[in-house]
Amino acid sequence: MAANNHSDLGKTLWKIADDLRGSMNADDFRDYMLSFLFLRYLSDNYEEAARKELGKDYPSLNGNGGKTPLFVWYEQNPGDVAEFEKQMRRKIHYVIEPQYLWNNIAYLAKTQSKELLKTLQKGFKYIENQSFESTFQGLFSEINLDSDKLGKSYEERNKKLCTIIQKIAEGINQFSTDKDILGDAYEYLIGQFAAGSGKKAGEFYTPQRISDILSEIVILDSQDPAQGKKKKIERVLDFACGSGSLLLNVRRKIIEANGTIGKLYGQEKNITTYNLARMNMLLHGVKDTEFAIHHGDTLLNDWEILKEINPAKKLEFDAVVANPPFSYRWEPTEEMAQDFRFKSYGLAPRSAADFAFLLHGFHFLGKEGTMAIILPHGVLFRGGAEEKIRRKLLVDGNIDTVIGLPANLFFSTGIPVCILVLKKCKKFDDVLFINAAEYYEKGKRQNTLLPEHIRKIVETYQFRKEEDHYSRRVSMAEIEKNEFNLNISRYVNTAQEEEQIDLTDVSNKLTEIEQQIAKARETHNQYLKELGLPPI
Repeated sequence: MAANNHSDLGKTLWKIADDLRGSMNADDFRDYMLSFLFLRYLSDNYEEAARKELGKDYPSLNGNGGKTPLFVWYEQNPGDVAEFEKQMRRKIHYVIEPQYLWNNIAYLAKTQSKELLKTLQKGFKYIENQSFESTFQGLFSEINLDSDKLGKSYEERNKKLCTIIQKIAEGINQFSTDKDILGDAYEYLIGQFAAGSGKKAGEFYTPQRISDILSEIVILDSQDPAQGKKKKIERVLDFACGSGSLLLNVRRKIIEANGTIGKLYGQEKNITTYNLARMNMLLHGVKDTEFAIHHGDTLLNDWEILKEINPAKKLEFDAVVANPPFSYRWEPTEEMAQDFRFKSYGLAPRSAADFAFLLHGFHFLGKEGTMAIILPHGVLFRGGAEEKIRRKLLVDGNIDTVIGLPANLFFSTGIPVCILVLKKCKKFDDVLFINAAEYYEKGKRQNTLLPEHIRKIVETYQFRKEEDHYSRRVSMAEIEKNEFNLNISRYVNTAQEEEQIDLTDVSNKLTEIEQQIAKARETHNQYLKELGLPPI
């Protein structure tokens, strides 16, 4: 019987990855593994759509010598191929020629075909350049099938790939063909590879539980979160999107709440991670017209669609989420001081681009939108240029909530971090502080947040609750009195108050105890005297 637990496929594939990669670096093997999973998804989706499109003309085969039904149909109907592919592009937005579909690749692997490696190389190039009408250039650019890590010769590499693909195919075949299962497995594998990547993990992965907090916050009504979740979000931006998981989580949360979502926008500097993000979108059923991922430098703002200077024409977003690299060293130029993102605030210091990232996202936040960004605690209290930026954001009423999280939640760092929630037009004139630093489940290598911890944070934000040692609404007058220092412990101290001690009562009790001791000694000495022993 086929298993149907979505997490089981991820675990099965992770075990295969662990067994097969040998001495290969986990990051390198990740790229092969996830690319093959992506090819399997594209192929399944394409063949299912082809079956519906061709109806009774879709071949039903027995003993076909390894050929797939679509392969046979192409051979039998060469004159109809162009019209068929036109229809496929209209309906699912892409085309894959039969020889590059997963089932054919898996058959070549199973039969140890010497043509596997060449077919894969041609297939990847075809998908990059011809499958989609929109550009997917370089989608597999980091997948080096000629790498010595796979083998010294073509034959060795081909043999290694045959083994890897055959094992993956066997692993997947144990499970149902539920359309979500490969997307869930992809997410699971990204998380597992992140766990083994140490500091590199910060480049492409936000732990799921933290992602849940940001996602839940930005889909709530921005003016009054107590009103509940939005019915529609038109555009979402993650300007440091990594593998795209955070964007997908926002999408998933709004859909689960019976809302609708428009287009996802992401930007990523690392080429490998950028490719992971594009695959991740497609693998989760997001059409190529429903997302835009840009490969470029956020701090330089090199994405053409975000360069509009005219405020009336600039692209704005209903939700902005981000987990940018912490305290990233950057090189701002004098010209950047006049950049429309920074000129009203000043430049973040070279030693830490945290506020540069924040101001980038905040600039593109719509008036009815919510922004949630993960940052190191230093942004709450550091002086100099950062104090100036923080002060203006507070005076302008843009910082809505400050959430302190526990330490050691990330693969890439053990430091505690915070979430800042920002708005262009907020209803409340105070700042909500949530000190959730003590609410977590301790792990051997990494701490985690449980669902109840996340629920407590989100509900406290949503209903602006106040609770001793956990949350408090703080007036701007008090914040100004503290010189715009947002260090959470200044406003919400988790330390329990010491019990008041009545010194007179304590003194009386000590006197009573001393009297009891004297009486006991007197009795004891009486016994010693009767025994002819010296007193104590």
